[in-house]
Amino acid sequence: MRRFRITAYVTSILFAAGVALTGASAAQAAATGYVALGDSYSSGVGAGSYDSSSGSCKRSTKAYPALWAASHSPSSFSFTACSGARTGDVLSGQMGPLNSGTGLVSLSIGGNDAGFADVMTTCVLQSESTCVARVNEAKAYVQNTLPGQLDSVYSAITARAPAAHVVVLGYPRFYQLNGSCIAGLTETERAAINGAADLINSTTAKRAADHGFTFGDVTSTFTGHEICSGSAWLHSVNWLDPSVSYHPTAAGQSGGYLPVFSAAS
Repeated sequence: MRRFRITAYVTSILFAAGVALTGASAAQAAATGYVALGDSYSSGVGAGSYDSSSGSCKRSTKAYPALWAASHSPSSFSFTACSGARTGDVLSGQMGPLNSGTGLVSLSIGGNDAGFADVMTTCVLQSESTCVARVNEAKAYVQNTLPGQLDSVYSAITARAPAAHVVVLGYPRFYQLNGSCIAGLTETERAAINGAADLINSTTAKRAADHGFTFGDVTSTFTGHEICSGSAWLHSVNWLDPSVSYHPTAAGQSGGYLPVFSAAS
């Protein structure tokens, strides 16, 4: 009995310490500047409520960076993520706000480098074999070329904001296999696209870890909310507004991305 009480006492102390450290980390992030970099998954394309001053970058007040900033009130908030951004765009046009006082950085990048939009266009408009071949081409790019591009971005972030806690967010799987969809892509095509998402996530996670960054995996939060799930947090193909196709809805930003970023920050 005595051993049990000691174990319980020590466990409670460790738990309290963990809560205190987590709280301190969040407080420290809020007390310093926050800079949100990246592509359309960070700018909030598909979530609506775009800031008119952001133009074609389509920065949404419902995107996870804006939601986090609104609830944590960081000392400063710079939102430079932009629709269509590639790694080179982050390097050339998004890093201006980073400095020695930046305490928190978020980032999603790599999908456009790998040809995300062209992959989906190919798969929607062409044959299954052509789709799978294009997916495999993108996967080869992710394996062979993307790691070096990610390294360049991550190194630049560290150089400009050496004290920052950097959270790199991944991408959701697009499809629930054997789901509710009765038309559209084949299951083979959907599985190939999901596999490409898994590959870019694992590749990004490895590069992020090697730079001492935290990787936020959104696969689990989007599970049950993929296209064909019946409760999708992702837009399917939208012929009236193609730019939102395969992007998170407002619910995907608040329910899929925000909890992962909040836990990681």
